[in-house]
Amino acid sequence: MDPQTQNTSLQRLQNVENRVVKVLELAGGVMEELASPSGPKKEFVNSHCREFMQSMKDIQVTLREEIKSACEYRPFEKCDYNARIANEICFQKLEYVLTQLEDLKQTADRYPSSD
Repeated sequence: MDPQTQNTSLQRLQNVENRVVKVLELAGGVMEELASPSGPKKEFVNSHCREFMQSMKDIQVTLREEIKSACEYRPFEKCDYNARIANEICFQKLEYVLTQLEDLKQTADRYPSSD
C-alpha cells in the first residue's frame, strides 16, 4: 500500500470516526426530544432518525470498502520471495542429486564391465 493510498485510507477512517460522533449526537438529540416535557416533535424525530439511518448506512459502506481494500493489500504474497526461495531449494537439491550421480558413476567405473 503506497503512502498516498494509506493516507487516503486513514483520512476515510477519520471521516468515519467523525460521522460516528455525529450519529451519536443525533441519537442524543432524539433521546432529549423524546424526553421533552412538552412531548416529542414528530417531524424533528423523523428527520433525525432518517439522518441517523442514512449516516449508519454510509458508515457501513465506507467501512466495508476499507476492509475490502485492506484484505486486497498483501505485499508479502505479491513479492517474489517465496518463488526465489523455492527456486534456491530446488537448485540445491539438484546439485545434491548431481553429486550423488557423479559418485555413483565413479563407483560403477571402478568395476569392470561384464561385456
